[in-house]
Amino acid sequence: MNCLGCNLANKVEAVNVVFEDDYVCCILDHNPYNEGHVLILPKKHIRYFDELDENTANSIFKASRIISKAIKKLFNPDGITVCQNGGAFDELTHFHMHIVPRYEGQNFADFYTEDGETNIEEENKLEETKRKIINTIKVLD
Repeated sequence: MNCLGCNLANKVEAVNVVFEDDYVCCILDHNPYNEGHVLILPKKHIRYFDELDENTANSIFKASRIISKAIKKLFNPDGITVCQNGGAFDELTHFHMHIVPRYEGQNFADFYTEDGETNIEEENKLEETKRKIINTIKVLD
């Protein structure tokens, strides 16, 4: 199977990894809603939330806690949205969870709007964000 989510989670595709363990890989979204927008992907192919095994589910929630703490410290958002879109709403056809820093005045419905425009983050900006998140996670440990 040629699954984009598997390729991202297992670094077959170029990605900006900010955290990983044996079960999940956390990468910067290449089209972030805000700086620090992270995707958590299982390393093995899992499509739906209810297919998660216990180890992978535990790693996803551990990673979401670690990433959320780093985002709070680093970007000082007004809030963090954690979301997962399954089934027909899962464009990767691979389970993934978004960790998104948010600020007052932002309409989160825009996150779900597909207007055809993309705002792919510049690679040097992603590298800088990656470095900042990794360093912040190290400090929090």
